[in-house]
Amino acid sequence: MFRRIPFDKVNWITSSFLIGTLVLSLTAVPLYIWKFGLDWFQVALFFVMFCACGFSITLGYHRLYSHLSFQAHKAVQFFVLLFGAGAFENSALLWCCEHRTHHKFVDHDEDPYDINKGLFHAHIGWLLFKLKPSPPFDNVPDLKKDSMVMFQHRHIHFIGVTVAFILPAIAGYAWGGWVSALGSFLIAGVARVVFLQHCTFCINSLCHYLGNRPYSSTCSARDSWLMAIFTFGEGYHNYHHEFQHDYRNGVKPWQFDPTKWIIWTLSKLGLADKLRRVPSDKILLSELAEAQRRIAVKLESPGLPESARAYITGAYERLQATAQAWAKHKAEQIEITRDMLAELSKEIRLALSTLQLHGVEDLA
Repeated sequence: MFRRIPFDKVNWITSSFLIGTLVLSLTAVPLYIWKFGLDWFQVALFFVMFCACGFSITLGYHRLYSHLSFQAHKAVQFFVLLFGAGAFENSALLWCCEHRTHHKFVDHDEDPYDINKGLFHAHIGWLLFKLKPSPPFDNVPDLKKDSMVMFQHRHIHFIGVTVAFILPAIAGYAWGGWVSALGSFLIAGVARVVFLQHCTFCINSLCHYLGNRPYSSTCSARDSWLMAIFTFGEGYHNYHHEFQHDYRNGVKPWQFDPTKWIIWTLSKLGLADKLRRVPSDKILLSELAEAQRRIAVKLESPGLPESARAYITGAYERLQATAQAWAKHKAEQIEITRDMLAELSKEIRLALSTLQLHGVEDLA
């Protein structure tokens, strides 16, 4: 079994950290709780650190720096770079470099966490093994000009250790002495790092594996409300891959996307501006095209009962007529009203419900 492991390609530093923190979380944390108990301060500190570091990744590393979906005040940038380091997911420069590469080559060999290489590879395997040389940082020239980003990159390990482990231990000591310091180090430090990292890793793995693709089937990225809960709103991944520069991932009003809500709130406080949004009609037209494709594929499938075929054909013809009407509106530059958008959305939902009625959730 061990002969199949490419030990010469193991990233020993990263692997030791990821495995070591996981082992501590599964052994030392339960032992501490059994010996000393668990008080509300340590639980609260866990969630404070989890949110501070987690939103620094989704809001800062991802939507601000990787996709430039909005502009942020220097205070916001300082916060996300400081607590982003505490997530122990590398510097913003390296994180964004790899993420931009992922979007450019998604589902291809150059994709750092290509889901086609397996769920384990996409989740954590790409970090455990040095399968490719270090990136040249040629796709982040904008970030290389940012003095704050470069300072964090140069001192990432010192900042990360200080924020992730020393800061919780100091807070714990101030609360209840050395015993509380140890508990805070283990719970709000070590266990929190492990839990947050695997939540982030799920975006690379499960968000390309679970859910549906309402906007585009050209790549493996999927929308999942369940993943959105664990990833601060990043679970609407199919939308994100289709419209990566939108500051929203959960674009529908009812979709859980706390990162979007925080960015919007920051804009109202004067701490963020130039929020980038995809027009509603463009989003719906993307859904329309994908719904047409899915119905066309279903109609071509063998063994479809005639009654079902007739029912689905009707939905397809209505969608075709709707698409033609919208093409005419665009060509004649007719103003798109809310009622027209609502009618298009309704037609798409009806067509998709036809497919769901016949057991079609998602078609490759």
